[in-house]
Amino acid sequence: MQNNANADVISGIDVRKFEGSHKVIDKSQRFIQVIGVVFTGIISMLCILPFILIISASFTEERSITLYGFSLIPRAWSLSAYRLIFMNPKQVVGSYCVTIGMTVIGTVTGLFIIAMTGYALQRPDFPLRNVISFYIYFTTLFSGGLIPFYMLITQTLKLKDNYLAVLLPLLMSPWLIILMKNFLKSIPHSITESATIDGAGDFYIFIKIILPTAKPALATVGLFLALTYWNEWYNSMLFLSSKVAYRPLQLFLYNTINEARYIRDSAAASNIPAIDIPMESMKMATAVIATGPIIFAYPFVQKYFIQGITVGAVKG
Repeated sequence: MQNNANADVISGIDVRKFEGSHKVIDKSQRFIQVIGVVFTGIISMLCILPFILIISASFTEERSITLYGFSLIPRAWSLSAYRLIFMNPKQVVGSYCVTIGMTVIGTVTGLFIIAMTGYALQRPDFPLRNVISFYIYFTTLFSGGLIPFYMLITQTLKLKDNYLAVLLPLLMSPWLIILMKNFLKSIPHSITESATIDGAGDFYIFIKIILPTAKPALATVGLFLALTYWNEWYNSMLFLSSKVAYRPLQLFLYNTINEARYIRDSAAASNIPAIDIPMESMKMATAVIATGPIIFAYPFVQKYFIQGITVGAVKG
């Protein structure tokens, strides 16, 4: 009995009390984890519900939406909105191809340029890094305005009705350069110095050492660039006229909605019997068509995206 009592007391600490408190801590941690999972699940469902409503409304008859509003499950199923949008499938496919092409080319090219710029600006041995960094930051505060920008693209660069008018202005973003620069600061400069001593050139160091190390930042910046190109419609509206065979997807869908609204309003103004155009369903269908493909790309870069955005936010 005495030996058991001594075994339970070590250096004045009651082991049984310690084990009991440890079990209490485990239970409290599990409880907190359960609460966190439940809370996160509820928030996730609330974030998904709007998109489910959009999908449901795109397959709902216009009259049902007018009478009962939006619902998670369509009261009256209809494909009329998608039939109207895909009335000319060649245009839809062409717009998809243009958007995908600009997204891929713009993202890859812009990512390479932004990575090189951020790498150069964080190098301690680059004497003009502070001046150029201030110049880039200054552009976030002031801009030349729409008219000078339009004249630059159409008159100076002669890019009217050219896809480069949409591609080039979005290649670089001051915010993305700053994000990349702050992330690359986390890479020790001693690695670059060691590679230089071994005889490696700057471009070799950038390709073989910096880029593989900066995967989180590359995924983050690449996702932002891809979303920008995929959702672009404003520059397309300014610089791409009807002479262009296929315009980007967002502009095509925007024009489709406006044309359908114009036909409906013109018919109503001319006392023509009401034309059955499901405007609300078409709006939701265009949202599904425009956002659906890009949503599937996010899970592949989610891990790098979260890591890159947090590191880029605290470094610097």
